[in-house]
Amino acid sequence: MNLIEIENVYKIYKTGKIKTTVLNDINLNIKQGEILVILGPSGSGKTTMLNVISGLDKITKGKIKYKGKTISKYRDAKMTRFRKKNLGFIFQTYNLLEHLNVYENVLVGASLGKTKADVDTIIDTVGLKKHKKKYMYQLSGGEQQRVSIARALAKSPEVMFCDEPTGALDEKTGKKVLDAIVEANEKLGTTMIIVTHNPGIAQIGDRIIKMNSGKIVEEIKNKKRTNPKDIPWG
Repeated sequence: MNLIEIENVYKIYKTGKIKTTVLNDINLNIKQGEILVILGPSGSGKTTMLNVISGLDKITKGKIKYKGKTISKYRDAKMTRFRKKNLGFIFQTYNLLEHLNVYENVLVGASLGKTKADVDTIIDTVGLKKHKKKYMYQLSGGEQQRVSIARALAKSPEVMFCDEPTGALDEKTGKKVLDAIVEANEKLGTTMIIVTHNPGIAQIGDRIIKMNSGKIVEEIKNKKRTNPKDIPWG
């Protein structure tokens, strides 16, 4: 079942008389429950793609549908409500609350959700059960990223957008973070959209969308997902 449909989408920035086409006639369907990896070099349009699919940025032309509803027509206030209700985000920067411990940070995420989340189960899903009373200064970078994943999951989002979630992490730590993302997809059924420039990460997905110069240049279906611990790095 298609959860998100992207139809003939363009994103054009104007600086004076100069037009820059960042997304050029994008067509893509995203299935419920899949892990989709958007892969491409810097400047390929992959982060802009994530931003327009999630409603963080507006498209210039085309349509984006979510469960058949054209969300690209939503005004700002309605789009904000839509994101709050349906979407979760993981970025390179963790944006955690330093004065709260792990459990309390995840509880903040749960308070934003439409359903009551089991905070303990989510913390266990991302492998932080023994750390739940620790504060952020007591955690490694990878552990803090897993807290941000747990906080986003506690909203019970249907779709999680992950923008270079391992970009600031070393290989060992990055693979632990990817393992938490895959675990959440398998246990909670959350649709995952991961943007990365790292081709190894693409192997954990069901599908890979390769982008260059604002276009989708290739789509690959993985016959079988690779376990994060077994992927090549870099």
